[in-house]
Amino acid sequence: MSETDDHLIALFSRDAPSARDPAFTLAVMEKVAHRRFVVDVLMLTVLTLLGGCVLWSAWPALVENLAPLIKGHSPAIASLTLAFMVVILLEGPVTAAPGMKHD
Repeated sequence: MSETDDHLIALFSRDAPSARDPAFTLAVMEKVAHRRFVVDVLMLTVLTLLGGCVLWSAWPALVENLAPLIKGHSPAIASLTLAFMVVILLEGPVTAAPGMKHD
């Protein structure tokens, strides 16, 4: 290297940014987390609305066919439903469906 190159390297090294910028890293991580949150909320909203529409459209057929089977078993069905929901909630946060996973 020539003396001029050394002089330029020394001159530019004073203005070089630090190798890691914590504020920038935090800002990028925050944006990524916010984007993931929005995607998760939108996915759960769509799935909830879809499930509600399916249940709403199938409700008349379900009532006619299940009413005779449910008589007398309501407490057991309610207990099993509650136990199932507790297990679902204790398993942890809802993750994206296979094929819809993000980074």
